[in-house]
Amino acid sequence: MENVLEVRNLSVSFDSPKGEVQAVRDVSFSLHKGEVLAVVGESGCGKSVLCKSIMKLLPKTARIKEGSIRVMGTDITGYKEKEMQKIRGKIFSMIFQDPMTSLNPTMKIGQQIAEAILIHDKRKTKEQVYKKVLELMELVGIEHAQERYHSYPYNFSGGMRQRSVMAIALASDPDILFADEPTTALDVTIQAQILDLLGEIQKKMGTSTILVSHDLGVVARSADRVAVMYAGKIVEIGTAEEIYYDPRHPYTWGLLASLPVFAGEKGDLNPIPGMPPSLLDPPPGDAFAVRNLQALAIDYEQTPPMFKVSDTHYAATWLLDERAPKIEKPSILKDRLQENSGRKQKPDKKETSFLQKTEQKQAPVLIEARNLKQHFRIRSDYTIHAVDDVSFRIREGEIMALVG
Repeated sequence: MENVLEVRNLSVSFDSPKGEVQAVRDVSFSLHKGEVLAVVGESGCGKSVLCKSIMKLLPKTARIKEGSIRVMGTDITGYKEKEMQKIRGKIFSMIFQDPMTSLNPTMKIGQQIAEAILIHDKRKTKEQVYKKVLELMELVGIEHAQERYHSYPYNFSGGMRQRSVMAIALASDPDILFADEPTTALDVTIQAQILDLLGEIQKKMGTSTILVSHDLGVVARSADRVAVMYAGKIVEIGTAEEIYYDPRHPYTWGLLASLPVFAGEKGDLNPIPGMPPSLLDPPPGDAFAVRNLQALAIDYEQTPPMFKVSDTHYAATWLLDERAPKIEKPSILKDRLQENSGRKQKPDKKETSFLQKTEQKQAPVLIEARNLKQHFRIRSDYTIHAVDDVSFRIREGEIMALVG
């Protein structure tokens, strides 16, 4: 399979007043043409720094200590800013976490997308650029593109802003797309829409995507392969099926077990104890050892190599050494799946009677809205019906969820 990106033994550090922060440590991976590679792990494990290192978007305090970055067969490790400007947008582009900080609040959405097009192709006429902007807006699911071309970011919801950022990132048809936690600032229903949209774009355009997330549950629906990062290192990498159904590194076990789906009948979550180590002075051996209940003595002394599980699956844990004792995955990964699959679908009599009592004794109404409307007139011929004939009540002591 053709590789569009190859990273070998990459190490990136930041110079800080307290010393050297080793943010990325000896990372190697490849990205295949047309695939979605998810990079997952807790906050502070180096995921975003890894992506920004490849695009050379790091501050002056950062430096690539060693390693190589090859894009489309070309080594760009030593590229300077002027050389990078020529390939950013064309070869690879990035969707950042917070769309509001990526958009210019003083410029219309259409103008910002047009600007991204013209940076790499100044030969296009105004008509060609306008047509391309409308095509991109429709591609990312922005309806009524002609009217919304003239809207400002503050006229859009969070999901619509993220779609606009996606249109800007796709303006020059990049071969590689970095999506750095693109759904973090969005609610659950919009998260699913954005992830599905990324998948559709990947299929239509053949774009190779690196999807960064701290949530294994989020990337399950999108990824072809998954790389798990911890303390600046990739500790496990494999196909999505291998990572989700046959994880081998204790850190991956912990991430999976902490998902809400593995909560018991009482709803108790299973967090990983402790915190990731400071990368000012990374611990010797396996950095996860101090949080790992299955840690071996060697984990505190020697860094484990990448052990081969299959042709596509590798994990850096001494548990895969032939001399290591056989340790089973935490039973919770198996037991809780069985518990969830066997849960009752309807409330029992006790729960039903509780609901009936609540209905019989209703608390007083604190807020009541009837036929509420809020319309925004953008132009003389275009009005947004933001709220249209909405009625609801909120009672004392009640929590009302507003979703969508």
